[in-house]
Amino acid sequence: MLGRILPQEHGFFDLFKESADYAVAAMQEFRRMVEFPKELEGRARAIKEFEHRADEVTHKTMLLLHRTFITPLDREDIHALIKSLDDILDFIDASAQRLHLYDVREIPEGMVRMAEVTVESVELVRKAVRLLTNLKNTEDLQKICVEINRLENQADQVLRAEVAKLFRDEQDLRTLIKLKEIYELLETVSDRCEDVANVIESIVLEYA
Repeated sequence: MLGRILPQEHGFFDLFKESADYAVAAMQEFRRMVEFPKELEGRARAIKEFEHRADEVTHKTMLLLHRTFITPLDREDIHALIKSLDDILDFIDASAQRLHLYDVREIPEGMVRMAEVTVESVELVRKAVRLLTNLKNTEDLQKICVEINRLENQADQVLRAEVAKLFRDEQDLRTLIKLKEIYELLETVSDRCEDVANVIESIVLEYA
């Protein structure tokens, strides 16, 4: 039903999908960074390139929004969705650049675990964005959004546990500060994924 109601302007949806693809690619690169810390510089550079491309997609989306008289979704929803997608890339990039800048070569197991949770969350964001094109199955979208929220809670639990472990066990203050900052930036990626889920849930409820 929603597919018949929404105007058939697919340019926005293509841009949403492109931004989500860059987010997944960047997050997968970050996971490889923490798995293979000898390759920090090259992977940080690759993530920066994905972030630049996502910025271009956001710019194209805003131009299309300005030029389109009848949009397939509310203008506020389009703006909120592309901004939240762009924010995901920004925080993945920030996490990667700090990891490289601080030259962290000994990666805690907790950071690998958080990266794995975050990869899963970003991949679900991409899945939801792809389903958003026609909204034929709102139940699938709602289930994905619930799972993204669950993963955000899981990432938050990992953050609290790992920061507590740092303060308990880490003797070097500089190392503690560096790792704590990276953990917090990485957890924020999950927060931004949850923002995307909230926007999509709002769209689903509006058009259901």
